Amino acid sequence: MEELLSGFELSFELMWRIATAEPQLTGFLIIFGLGAVLLALITNILKDRKLKRSGMLQVDQMKGKEFEDYLRVLFLERGYHVQMTPANGDYGADLILSKAGRRIAVQAKRWKKNVGLKAVQEVSTAKLHYKVDECWVVTNSGYTEPAKKLAASNGVKLVDRVVLMKWMLEMNKETATSKATTSKIKGDTINKEKL
Repeated sequence: MEELLSGFELSFELMWRIATAEPQLTGFLIIFGLGAVLLALITNILKDRKLKRSGMLQVDQMKGKEFEDYLRVLFLERGYHVQMTPANGDYGADLILSKAGRRIAVQAKRWKKNVGLKAVQEVSTAKLHYKVDECWVVTNSGYTEPAKKLAASNGVKLVDRVVLMKWMLEMNKETATSKATTSKIKGDTINKEKL
């Protein structure tokens, strides 16, 4: 224990001598350190705001079926025709998307940890069964390295938390814009009626 304490004292003394030997360097290091802490704090605040705005915190609390229903709405907003597969016996796909003549099988995974190989294997088997052009796994989380490798070799698109949050923010922005436009139109109608 004494050796540890002695080492700490020696390290502190060395750092103090370096810091006081060159006052300009010391001032720069202090300013740099405070700037780094401030930048990290601002970055975390902005990430938290984005997370709250996206609705991802609510997604993180959903059950599996709720997440599938949420994705149905999300993909409808993105212009896809969406077909839900049966809850039991889905043959590896939870949703079938159609848009511009392309069909996509989607395996939805609302998980707290990274999604593994099984999800990629499941959606890969759905390709022939549902006669789709593409297969996707969509999660509110991330993916393990083996899942990424298998997806790459099987042409499966992996949609992770970052991409999903981007889509959610786009949907929320469009919804807010649509509400504002509707509100403005209603307001214009009321003003015209008063004339």
